[in-house]
Amino acid sequence: MLGKGPISASWLAPTIFLVSFCTLDGGQGGIVGNPLACYATSLVFWYWFFVGPALLLAILSLRGERKRAAYVERRLAETPHDLPPVSVIVPVKGQDYRLRENLAALASQDYPDYELIVVAHSAADIPPGVLPSGVHVVLAPDDDASTGEKVRNLRTAVTAARKRSRVYAFADSDGRVTPRWLRSLVAPLGEKGVGASTGYRWYAPIPPTFWSLLRGVWDAVALSRLGPGDCSFAWGGAMAIKRETFHELDIRAHWKGTVSDDYALSAAVRAAKLTIAFAPGAMVPCHERLPAGEVLAWMRRQMTITRVYNGGLWWLALVAHIFYCGGMAASIVASFRGFRLAEWALIAQLSPGMLKGLNRATLAKASLPECEAWFKRHLWVHAIWVPLGTWLWLAVLTASAFGNTIRWRGYSYKLRRPAAGAAGAAG
Repeated sequence: MLGKGPISASWLAPTIFLVSFCTLDGGQGGIVGNPLACYATSLVFWYWFFVGPALLLAILSLRGERKRAAYVERRLAETPHDLPPVSVIVPVKGQDYRLRENLAALASQDYPDYELIVVAHSAADIPPGVLPSGVHVVLAPDDDASTGEKVRNLRTAVTAARKRSRVYAFADSDGRVTPRWLRSLVAPLGEKGVGASTGYRWYAPIPPTFWSLLRGVWDAVALSRLGPGDCSFAWGGAMAIKRETFHELDIRAHWKGTVSDDYALSAAVRAAKLTIAFAPGAMVPCHERLPAGEVLAWMRRQMTITRVYNGGLWWLALVAHIFYCGGMAASIVASFRGFRLAEWALIAQLSPGMLKGLNRATLAKASLPECEAWFKRHLWVHAIWVPLGTWLWLAVLTASAFGNTIRWRGYSYKLRRPAAGAAGAAG
């Protein structure tokens, strides 16, 4: 019955009455304009304005989760047979958390034929005692102010790669790759129509702090955009492309005047009607911890880069989180006022996101068995903290809406929106 169920008469009856009272003039055909009734009706309207889309977005967000799980399982089980020679390129800029161990992991890949290139702007950028044996060191003294230092380093490193390498793979210095990282990253490149492959990071701080765990919950949301089919972006910390494709698309030219290597490469690959394939076996655990101020600055920088170089993705995220957070706030306020429907609506909004967060962590656990102990202790965070992460997303997106200047590795860059057909620039 209405009075006993979640949709109570106390919610519906006043709404119907107030709508009628506000719009009808006792059979005279005019508008009464009763202020109290109109105000109450407007509250109901705005409640559903936010809650309706929030519920729809929450439900739709679960689409494709089974396909994503099946895709990850298939990729992790495959055994690649074509393992072409590879040049692995990693830029270094000063001391990262356990840099020596991170580079050692890149130097000990389970792969038959590859070279490791460590590239830096100057020798002073490479801390002493961190380089593994056999590494090829390249210095890139280019001082082009319109291009980010990391991108300048990459532009130089690819020209120094050995001639017999058929694939370029790119890594970041702050992640600890697994032994199968390179095999997994290269495997999709042999498939028809694939222009580039990508892994992604997973923040597994040891030992964790509140802000380092929250950063992981926040950042893992982007993992939901990687799965079967064509992915919308490649991540620069685990990215591979055939040498032939790299030069055919003239990626070095796309890297001229940009701060973001991965967005520029992704734009070039997609413009050529090629796809970006997700390689879950190339997931990279990152164990560093940062204080609150550095975490928030890092988040704003990520979203500012996204707004400038992939504005469509940024706007999609902003609009979605306005409705997510607006729906949550409206349901919480209505719940405190005694409306049982709002309580159920809040549960319906939060459950899909928390379930999706749990699924992301479960798939990451399958991709990173080396981190099983960490997942056993902290996997729950990626479900329970999703609502908090949603509000943090809205705050960071709002903060990134203003200004095009970022600070990155000791440099300040003024980002410039890319022209049509270009990859983007900083100047």
